[in-house]
Amino acid sequence: MADAAVQTGGARPENSRSATSAAKTAVLYRMVMPGHLCPYGLKSKAFLERAGYEVEDHHLTTREETDAFMEKHGVETTPQTFIGGERIGGYDDVRAFLDKPLKQEGDTTYTPVIAVFAMAALMALAVAWWALDSIVSIRTVEWFAAIAMCLLAVQKLRDVESFSTMFLNYDLLARKWVWYGYLYPFGEALAGVLMIAGALIWIASPVAIFIGAVGAFSVFKAVYIDKRELKCACMGGSSDVPLGFVSLTENLVMLAMGIWMAVKAFI
Repeated sequence: MADAAVQTGGARPENSRSATSAAKTAVLYRMVMPGHLCPYGLKSKAFLERAGYEVEDHHLTTREETDAFMEKHGVETTPQTFIGGERIGGYDDVRAFLDKPLKQEGDTTYTPVIAVFAMAALMALAVAWWALDSIVSIRTVEWFAAIAMCLLAVQKLRDVESFSTMFLNYDLLARKWVWYGYLYPFGEALAGVLMIAGALIWIASPVAIFIGAVGAFSVFKAVYIDKRELKCACMGGSSDVPLGFVSLTENLVMLAMGIWMAVKAFI
């Protein structure tokens, strides 16, 4: 009986491993044609493998083969993933199945702002290291703010029309004079570039002070007085960044930068 118990005890892990292996196998069908390699198929395969699945990778190499597959399974797109005989679906469905869902359109996020400010900080540190042989400097902070202004301006300049439309939702001056929404990105870019160079501060400083002050007041009124829930145009017209503390901080930093550069240059 003891031997039987040992044998039984030894068999369970093997069966368990077999079941686990079966459960962690995914069957993927994706388009791999001479003129088209489906990017979502590659992404599905990568995410499944990262999650520990062994992927049976089936290539659909012709349009006819792809159409026949979609007709057979009653689907309209590829790639398609099956796990344990059950159809999971396309790339979005695989992400959801693995508890790594894609951000949905309209969902608020601070990721774009974090990316801009992180890159601005790294660029400022790199410039300071090259120009000053040190990253500990007031000039490093100035470069950080100015570079951030330029990067934010680029986001708006990609589509000024879209930006100006979103900007009208909350900016008080743009509501009075629509053309301000079209000029704003150019003013922000101009002030940022001149502040990086430390040149023509008599132009850069007033521009930064003006747009920073108007922007800060507009955001404060919309968010903290009127209690409106809006998207911020700071990252461009298609931004999903919520209007609030980050937007207010951006404008206050621009205002402070304008004042600081003016004081530094003229006093």
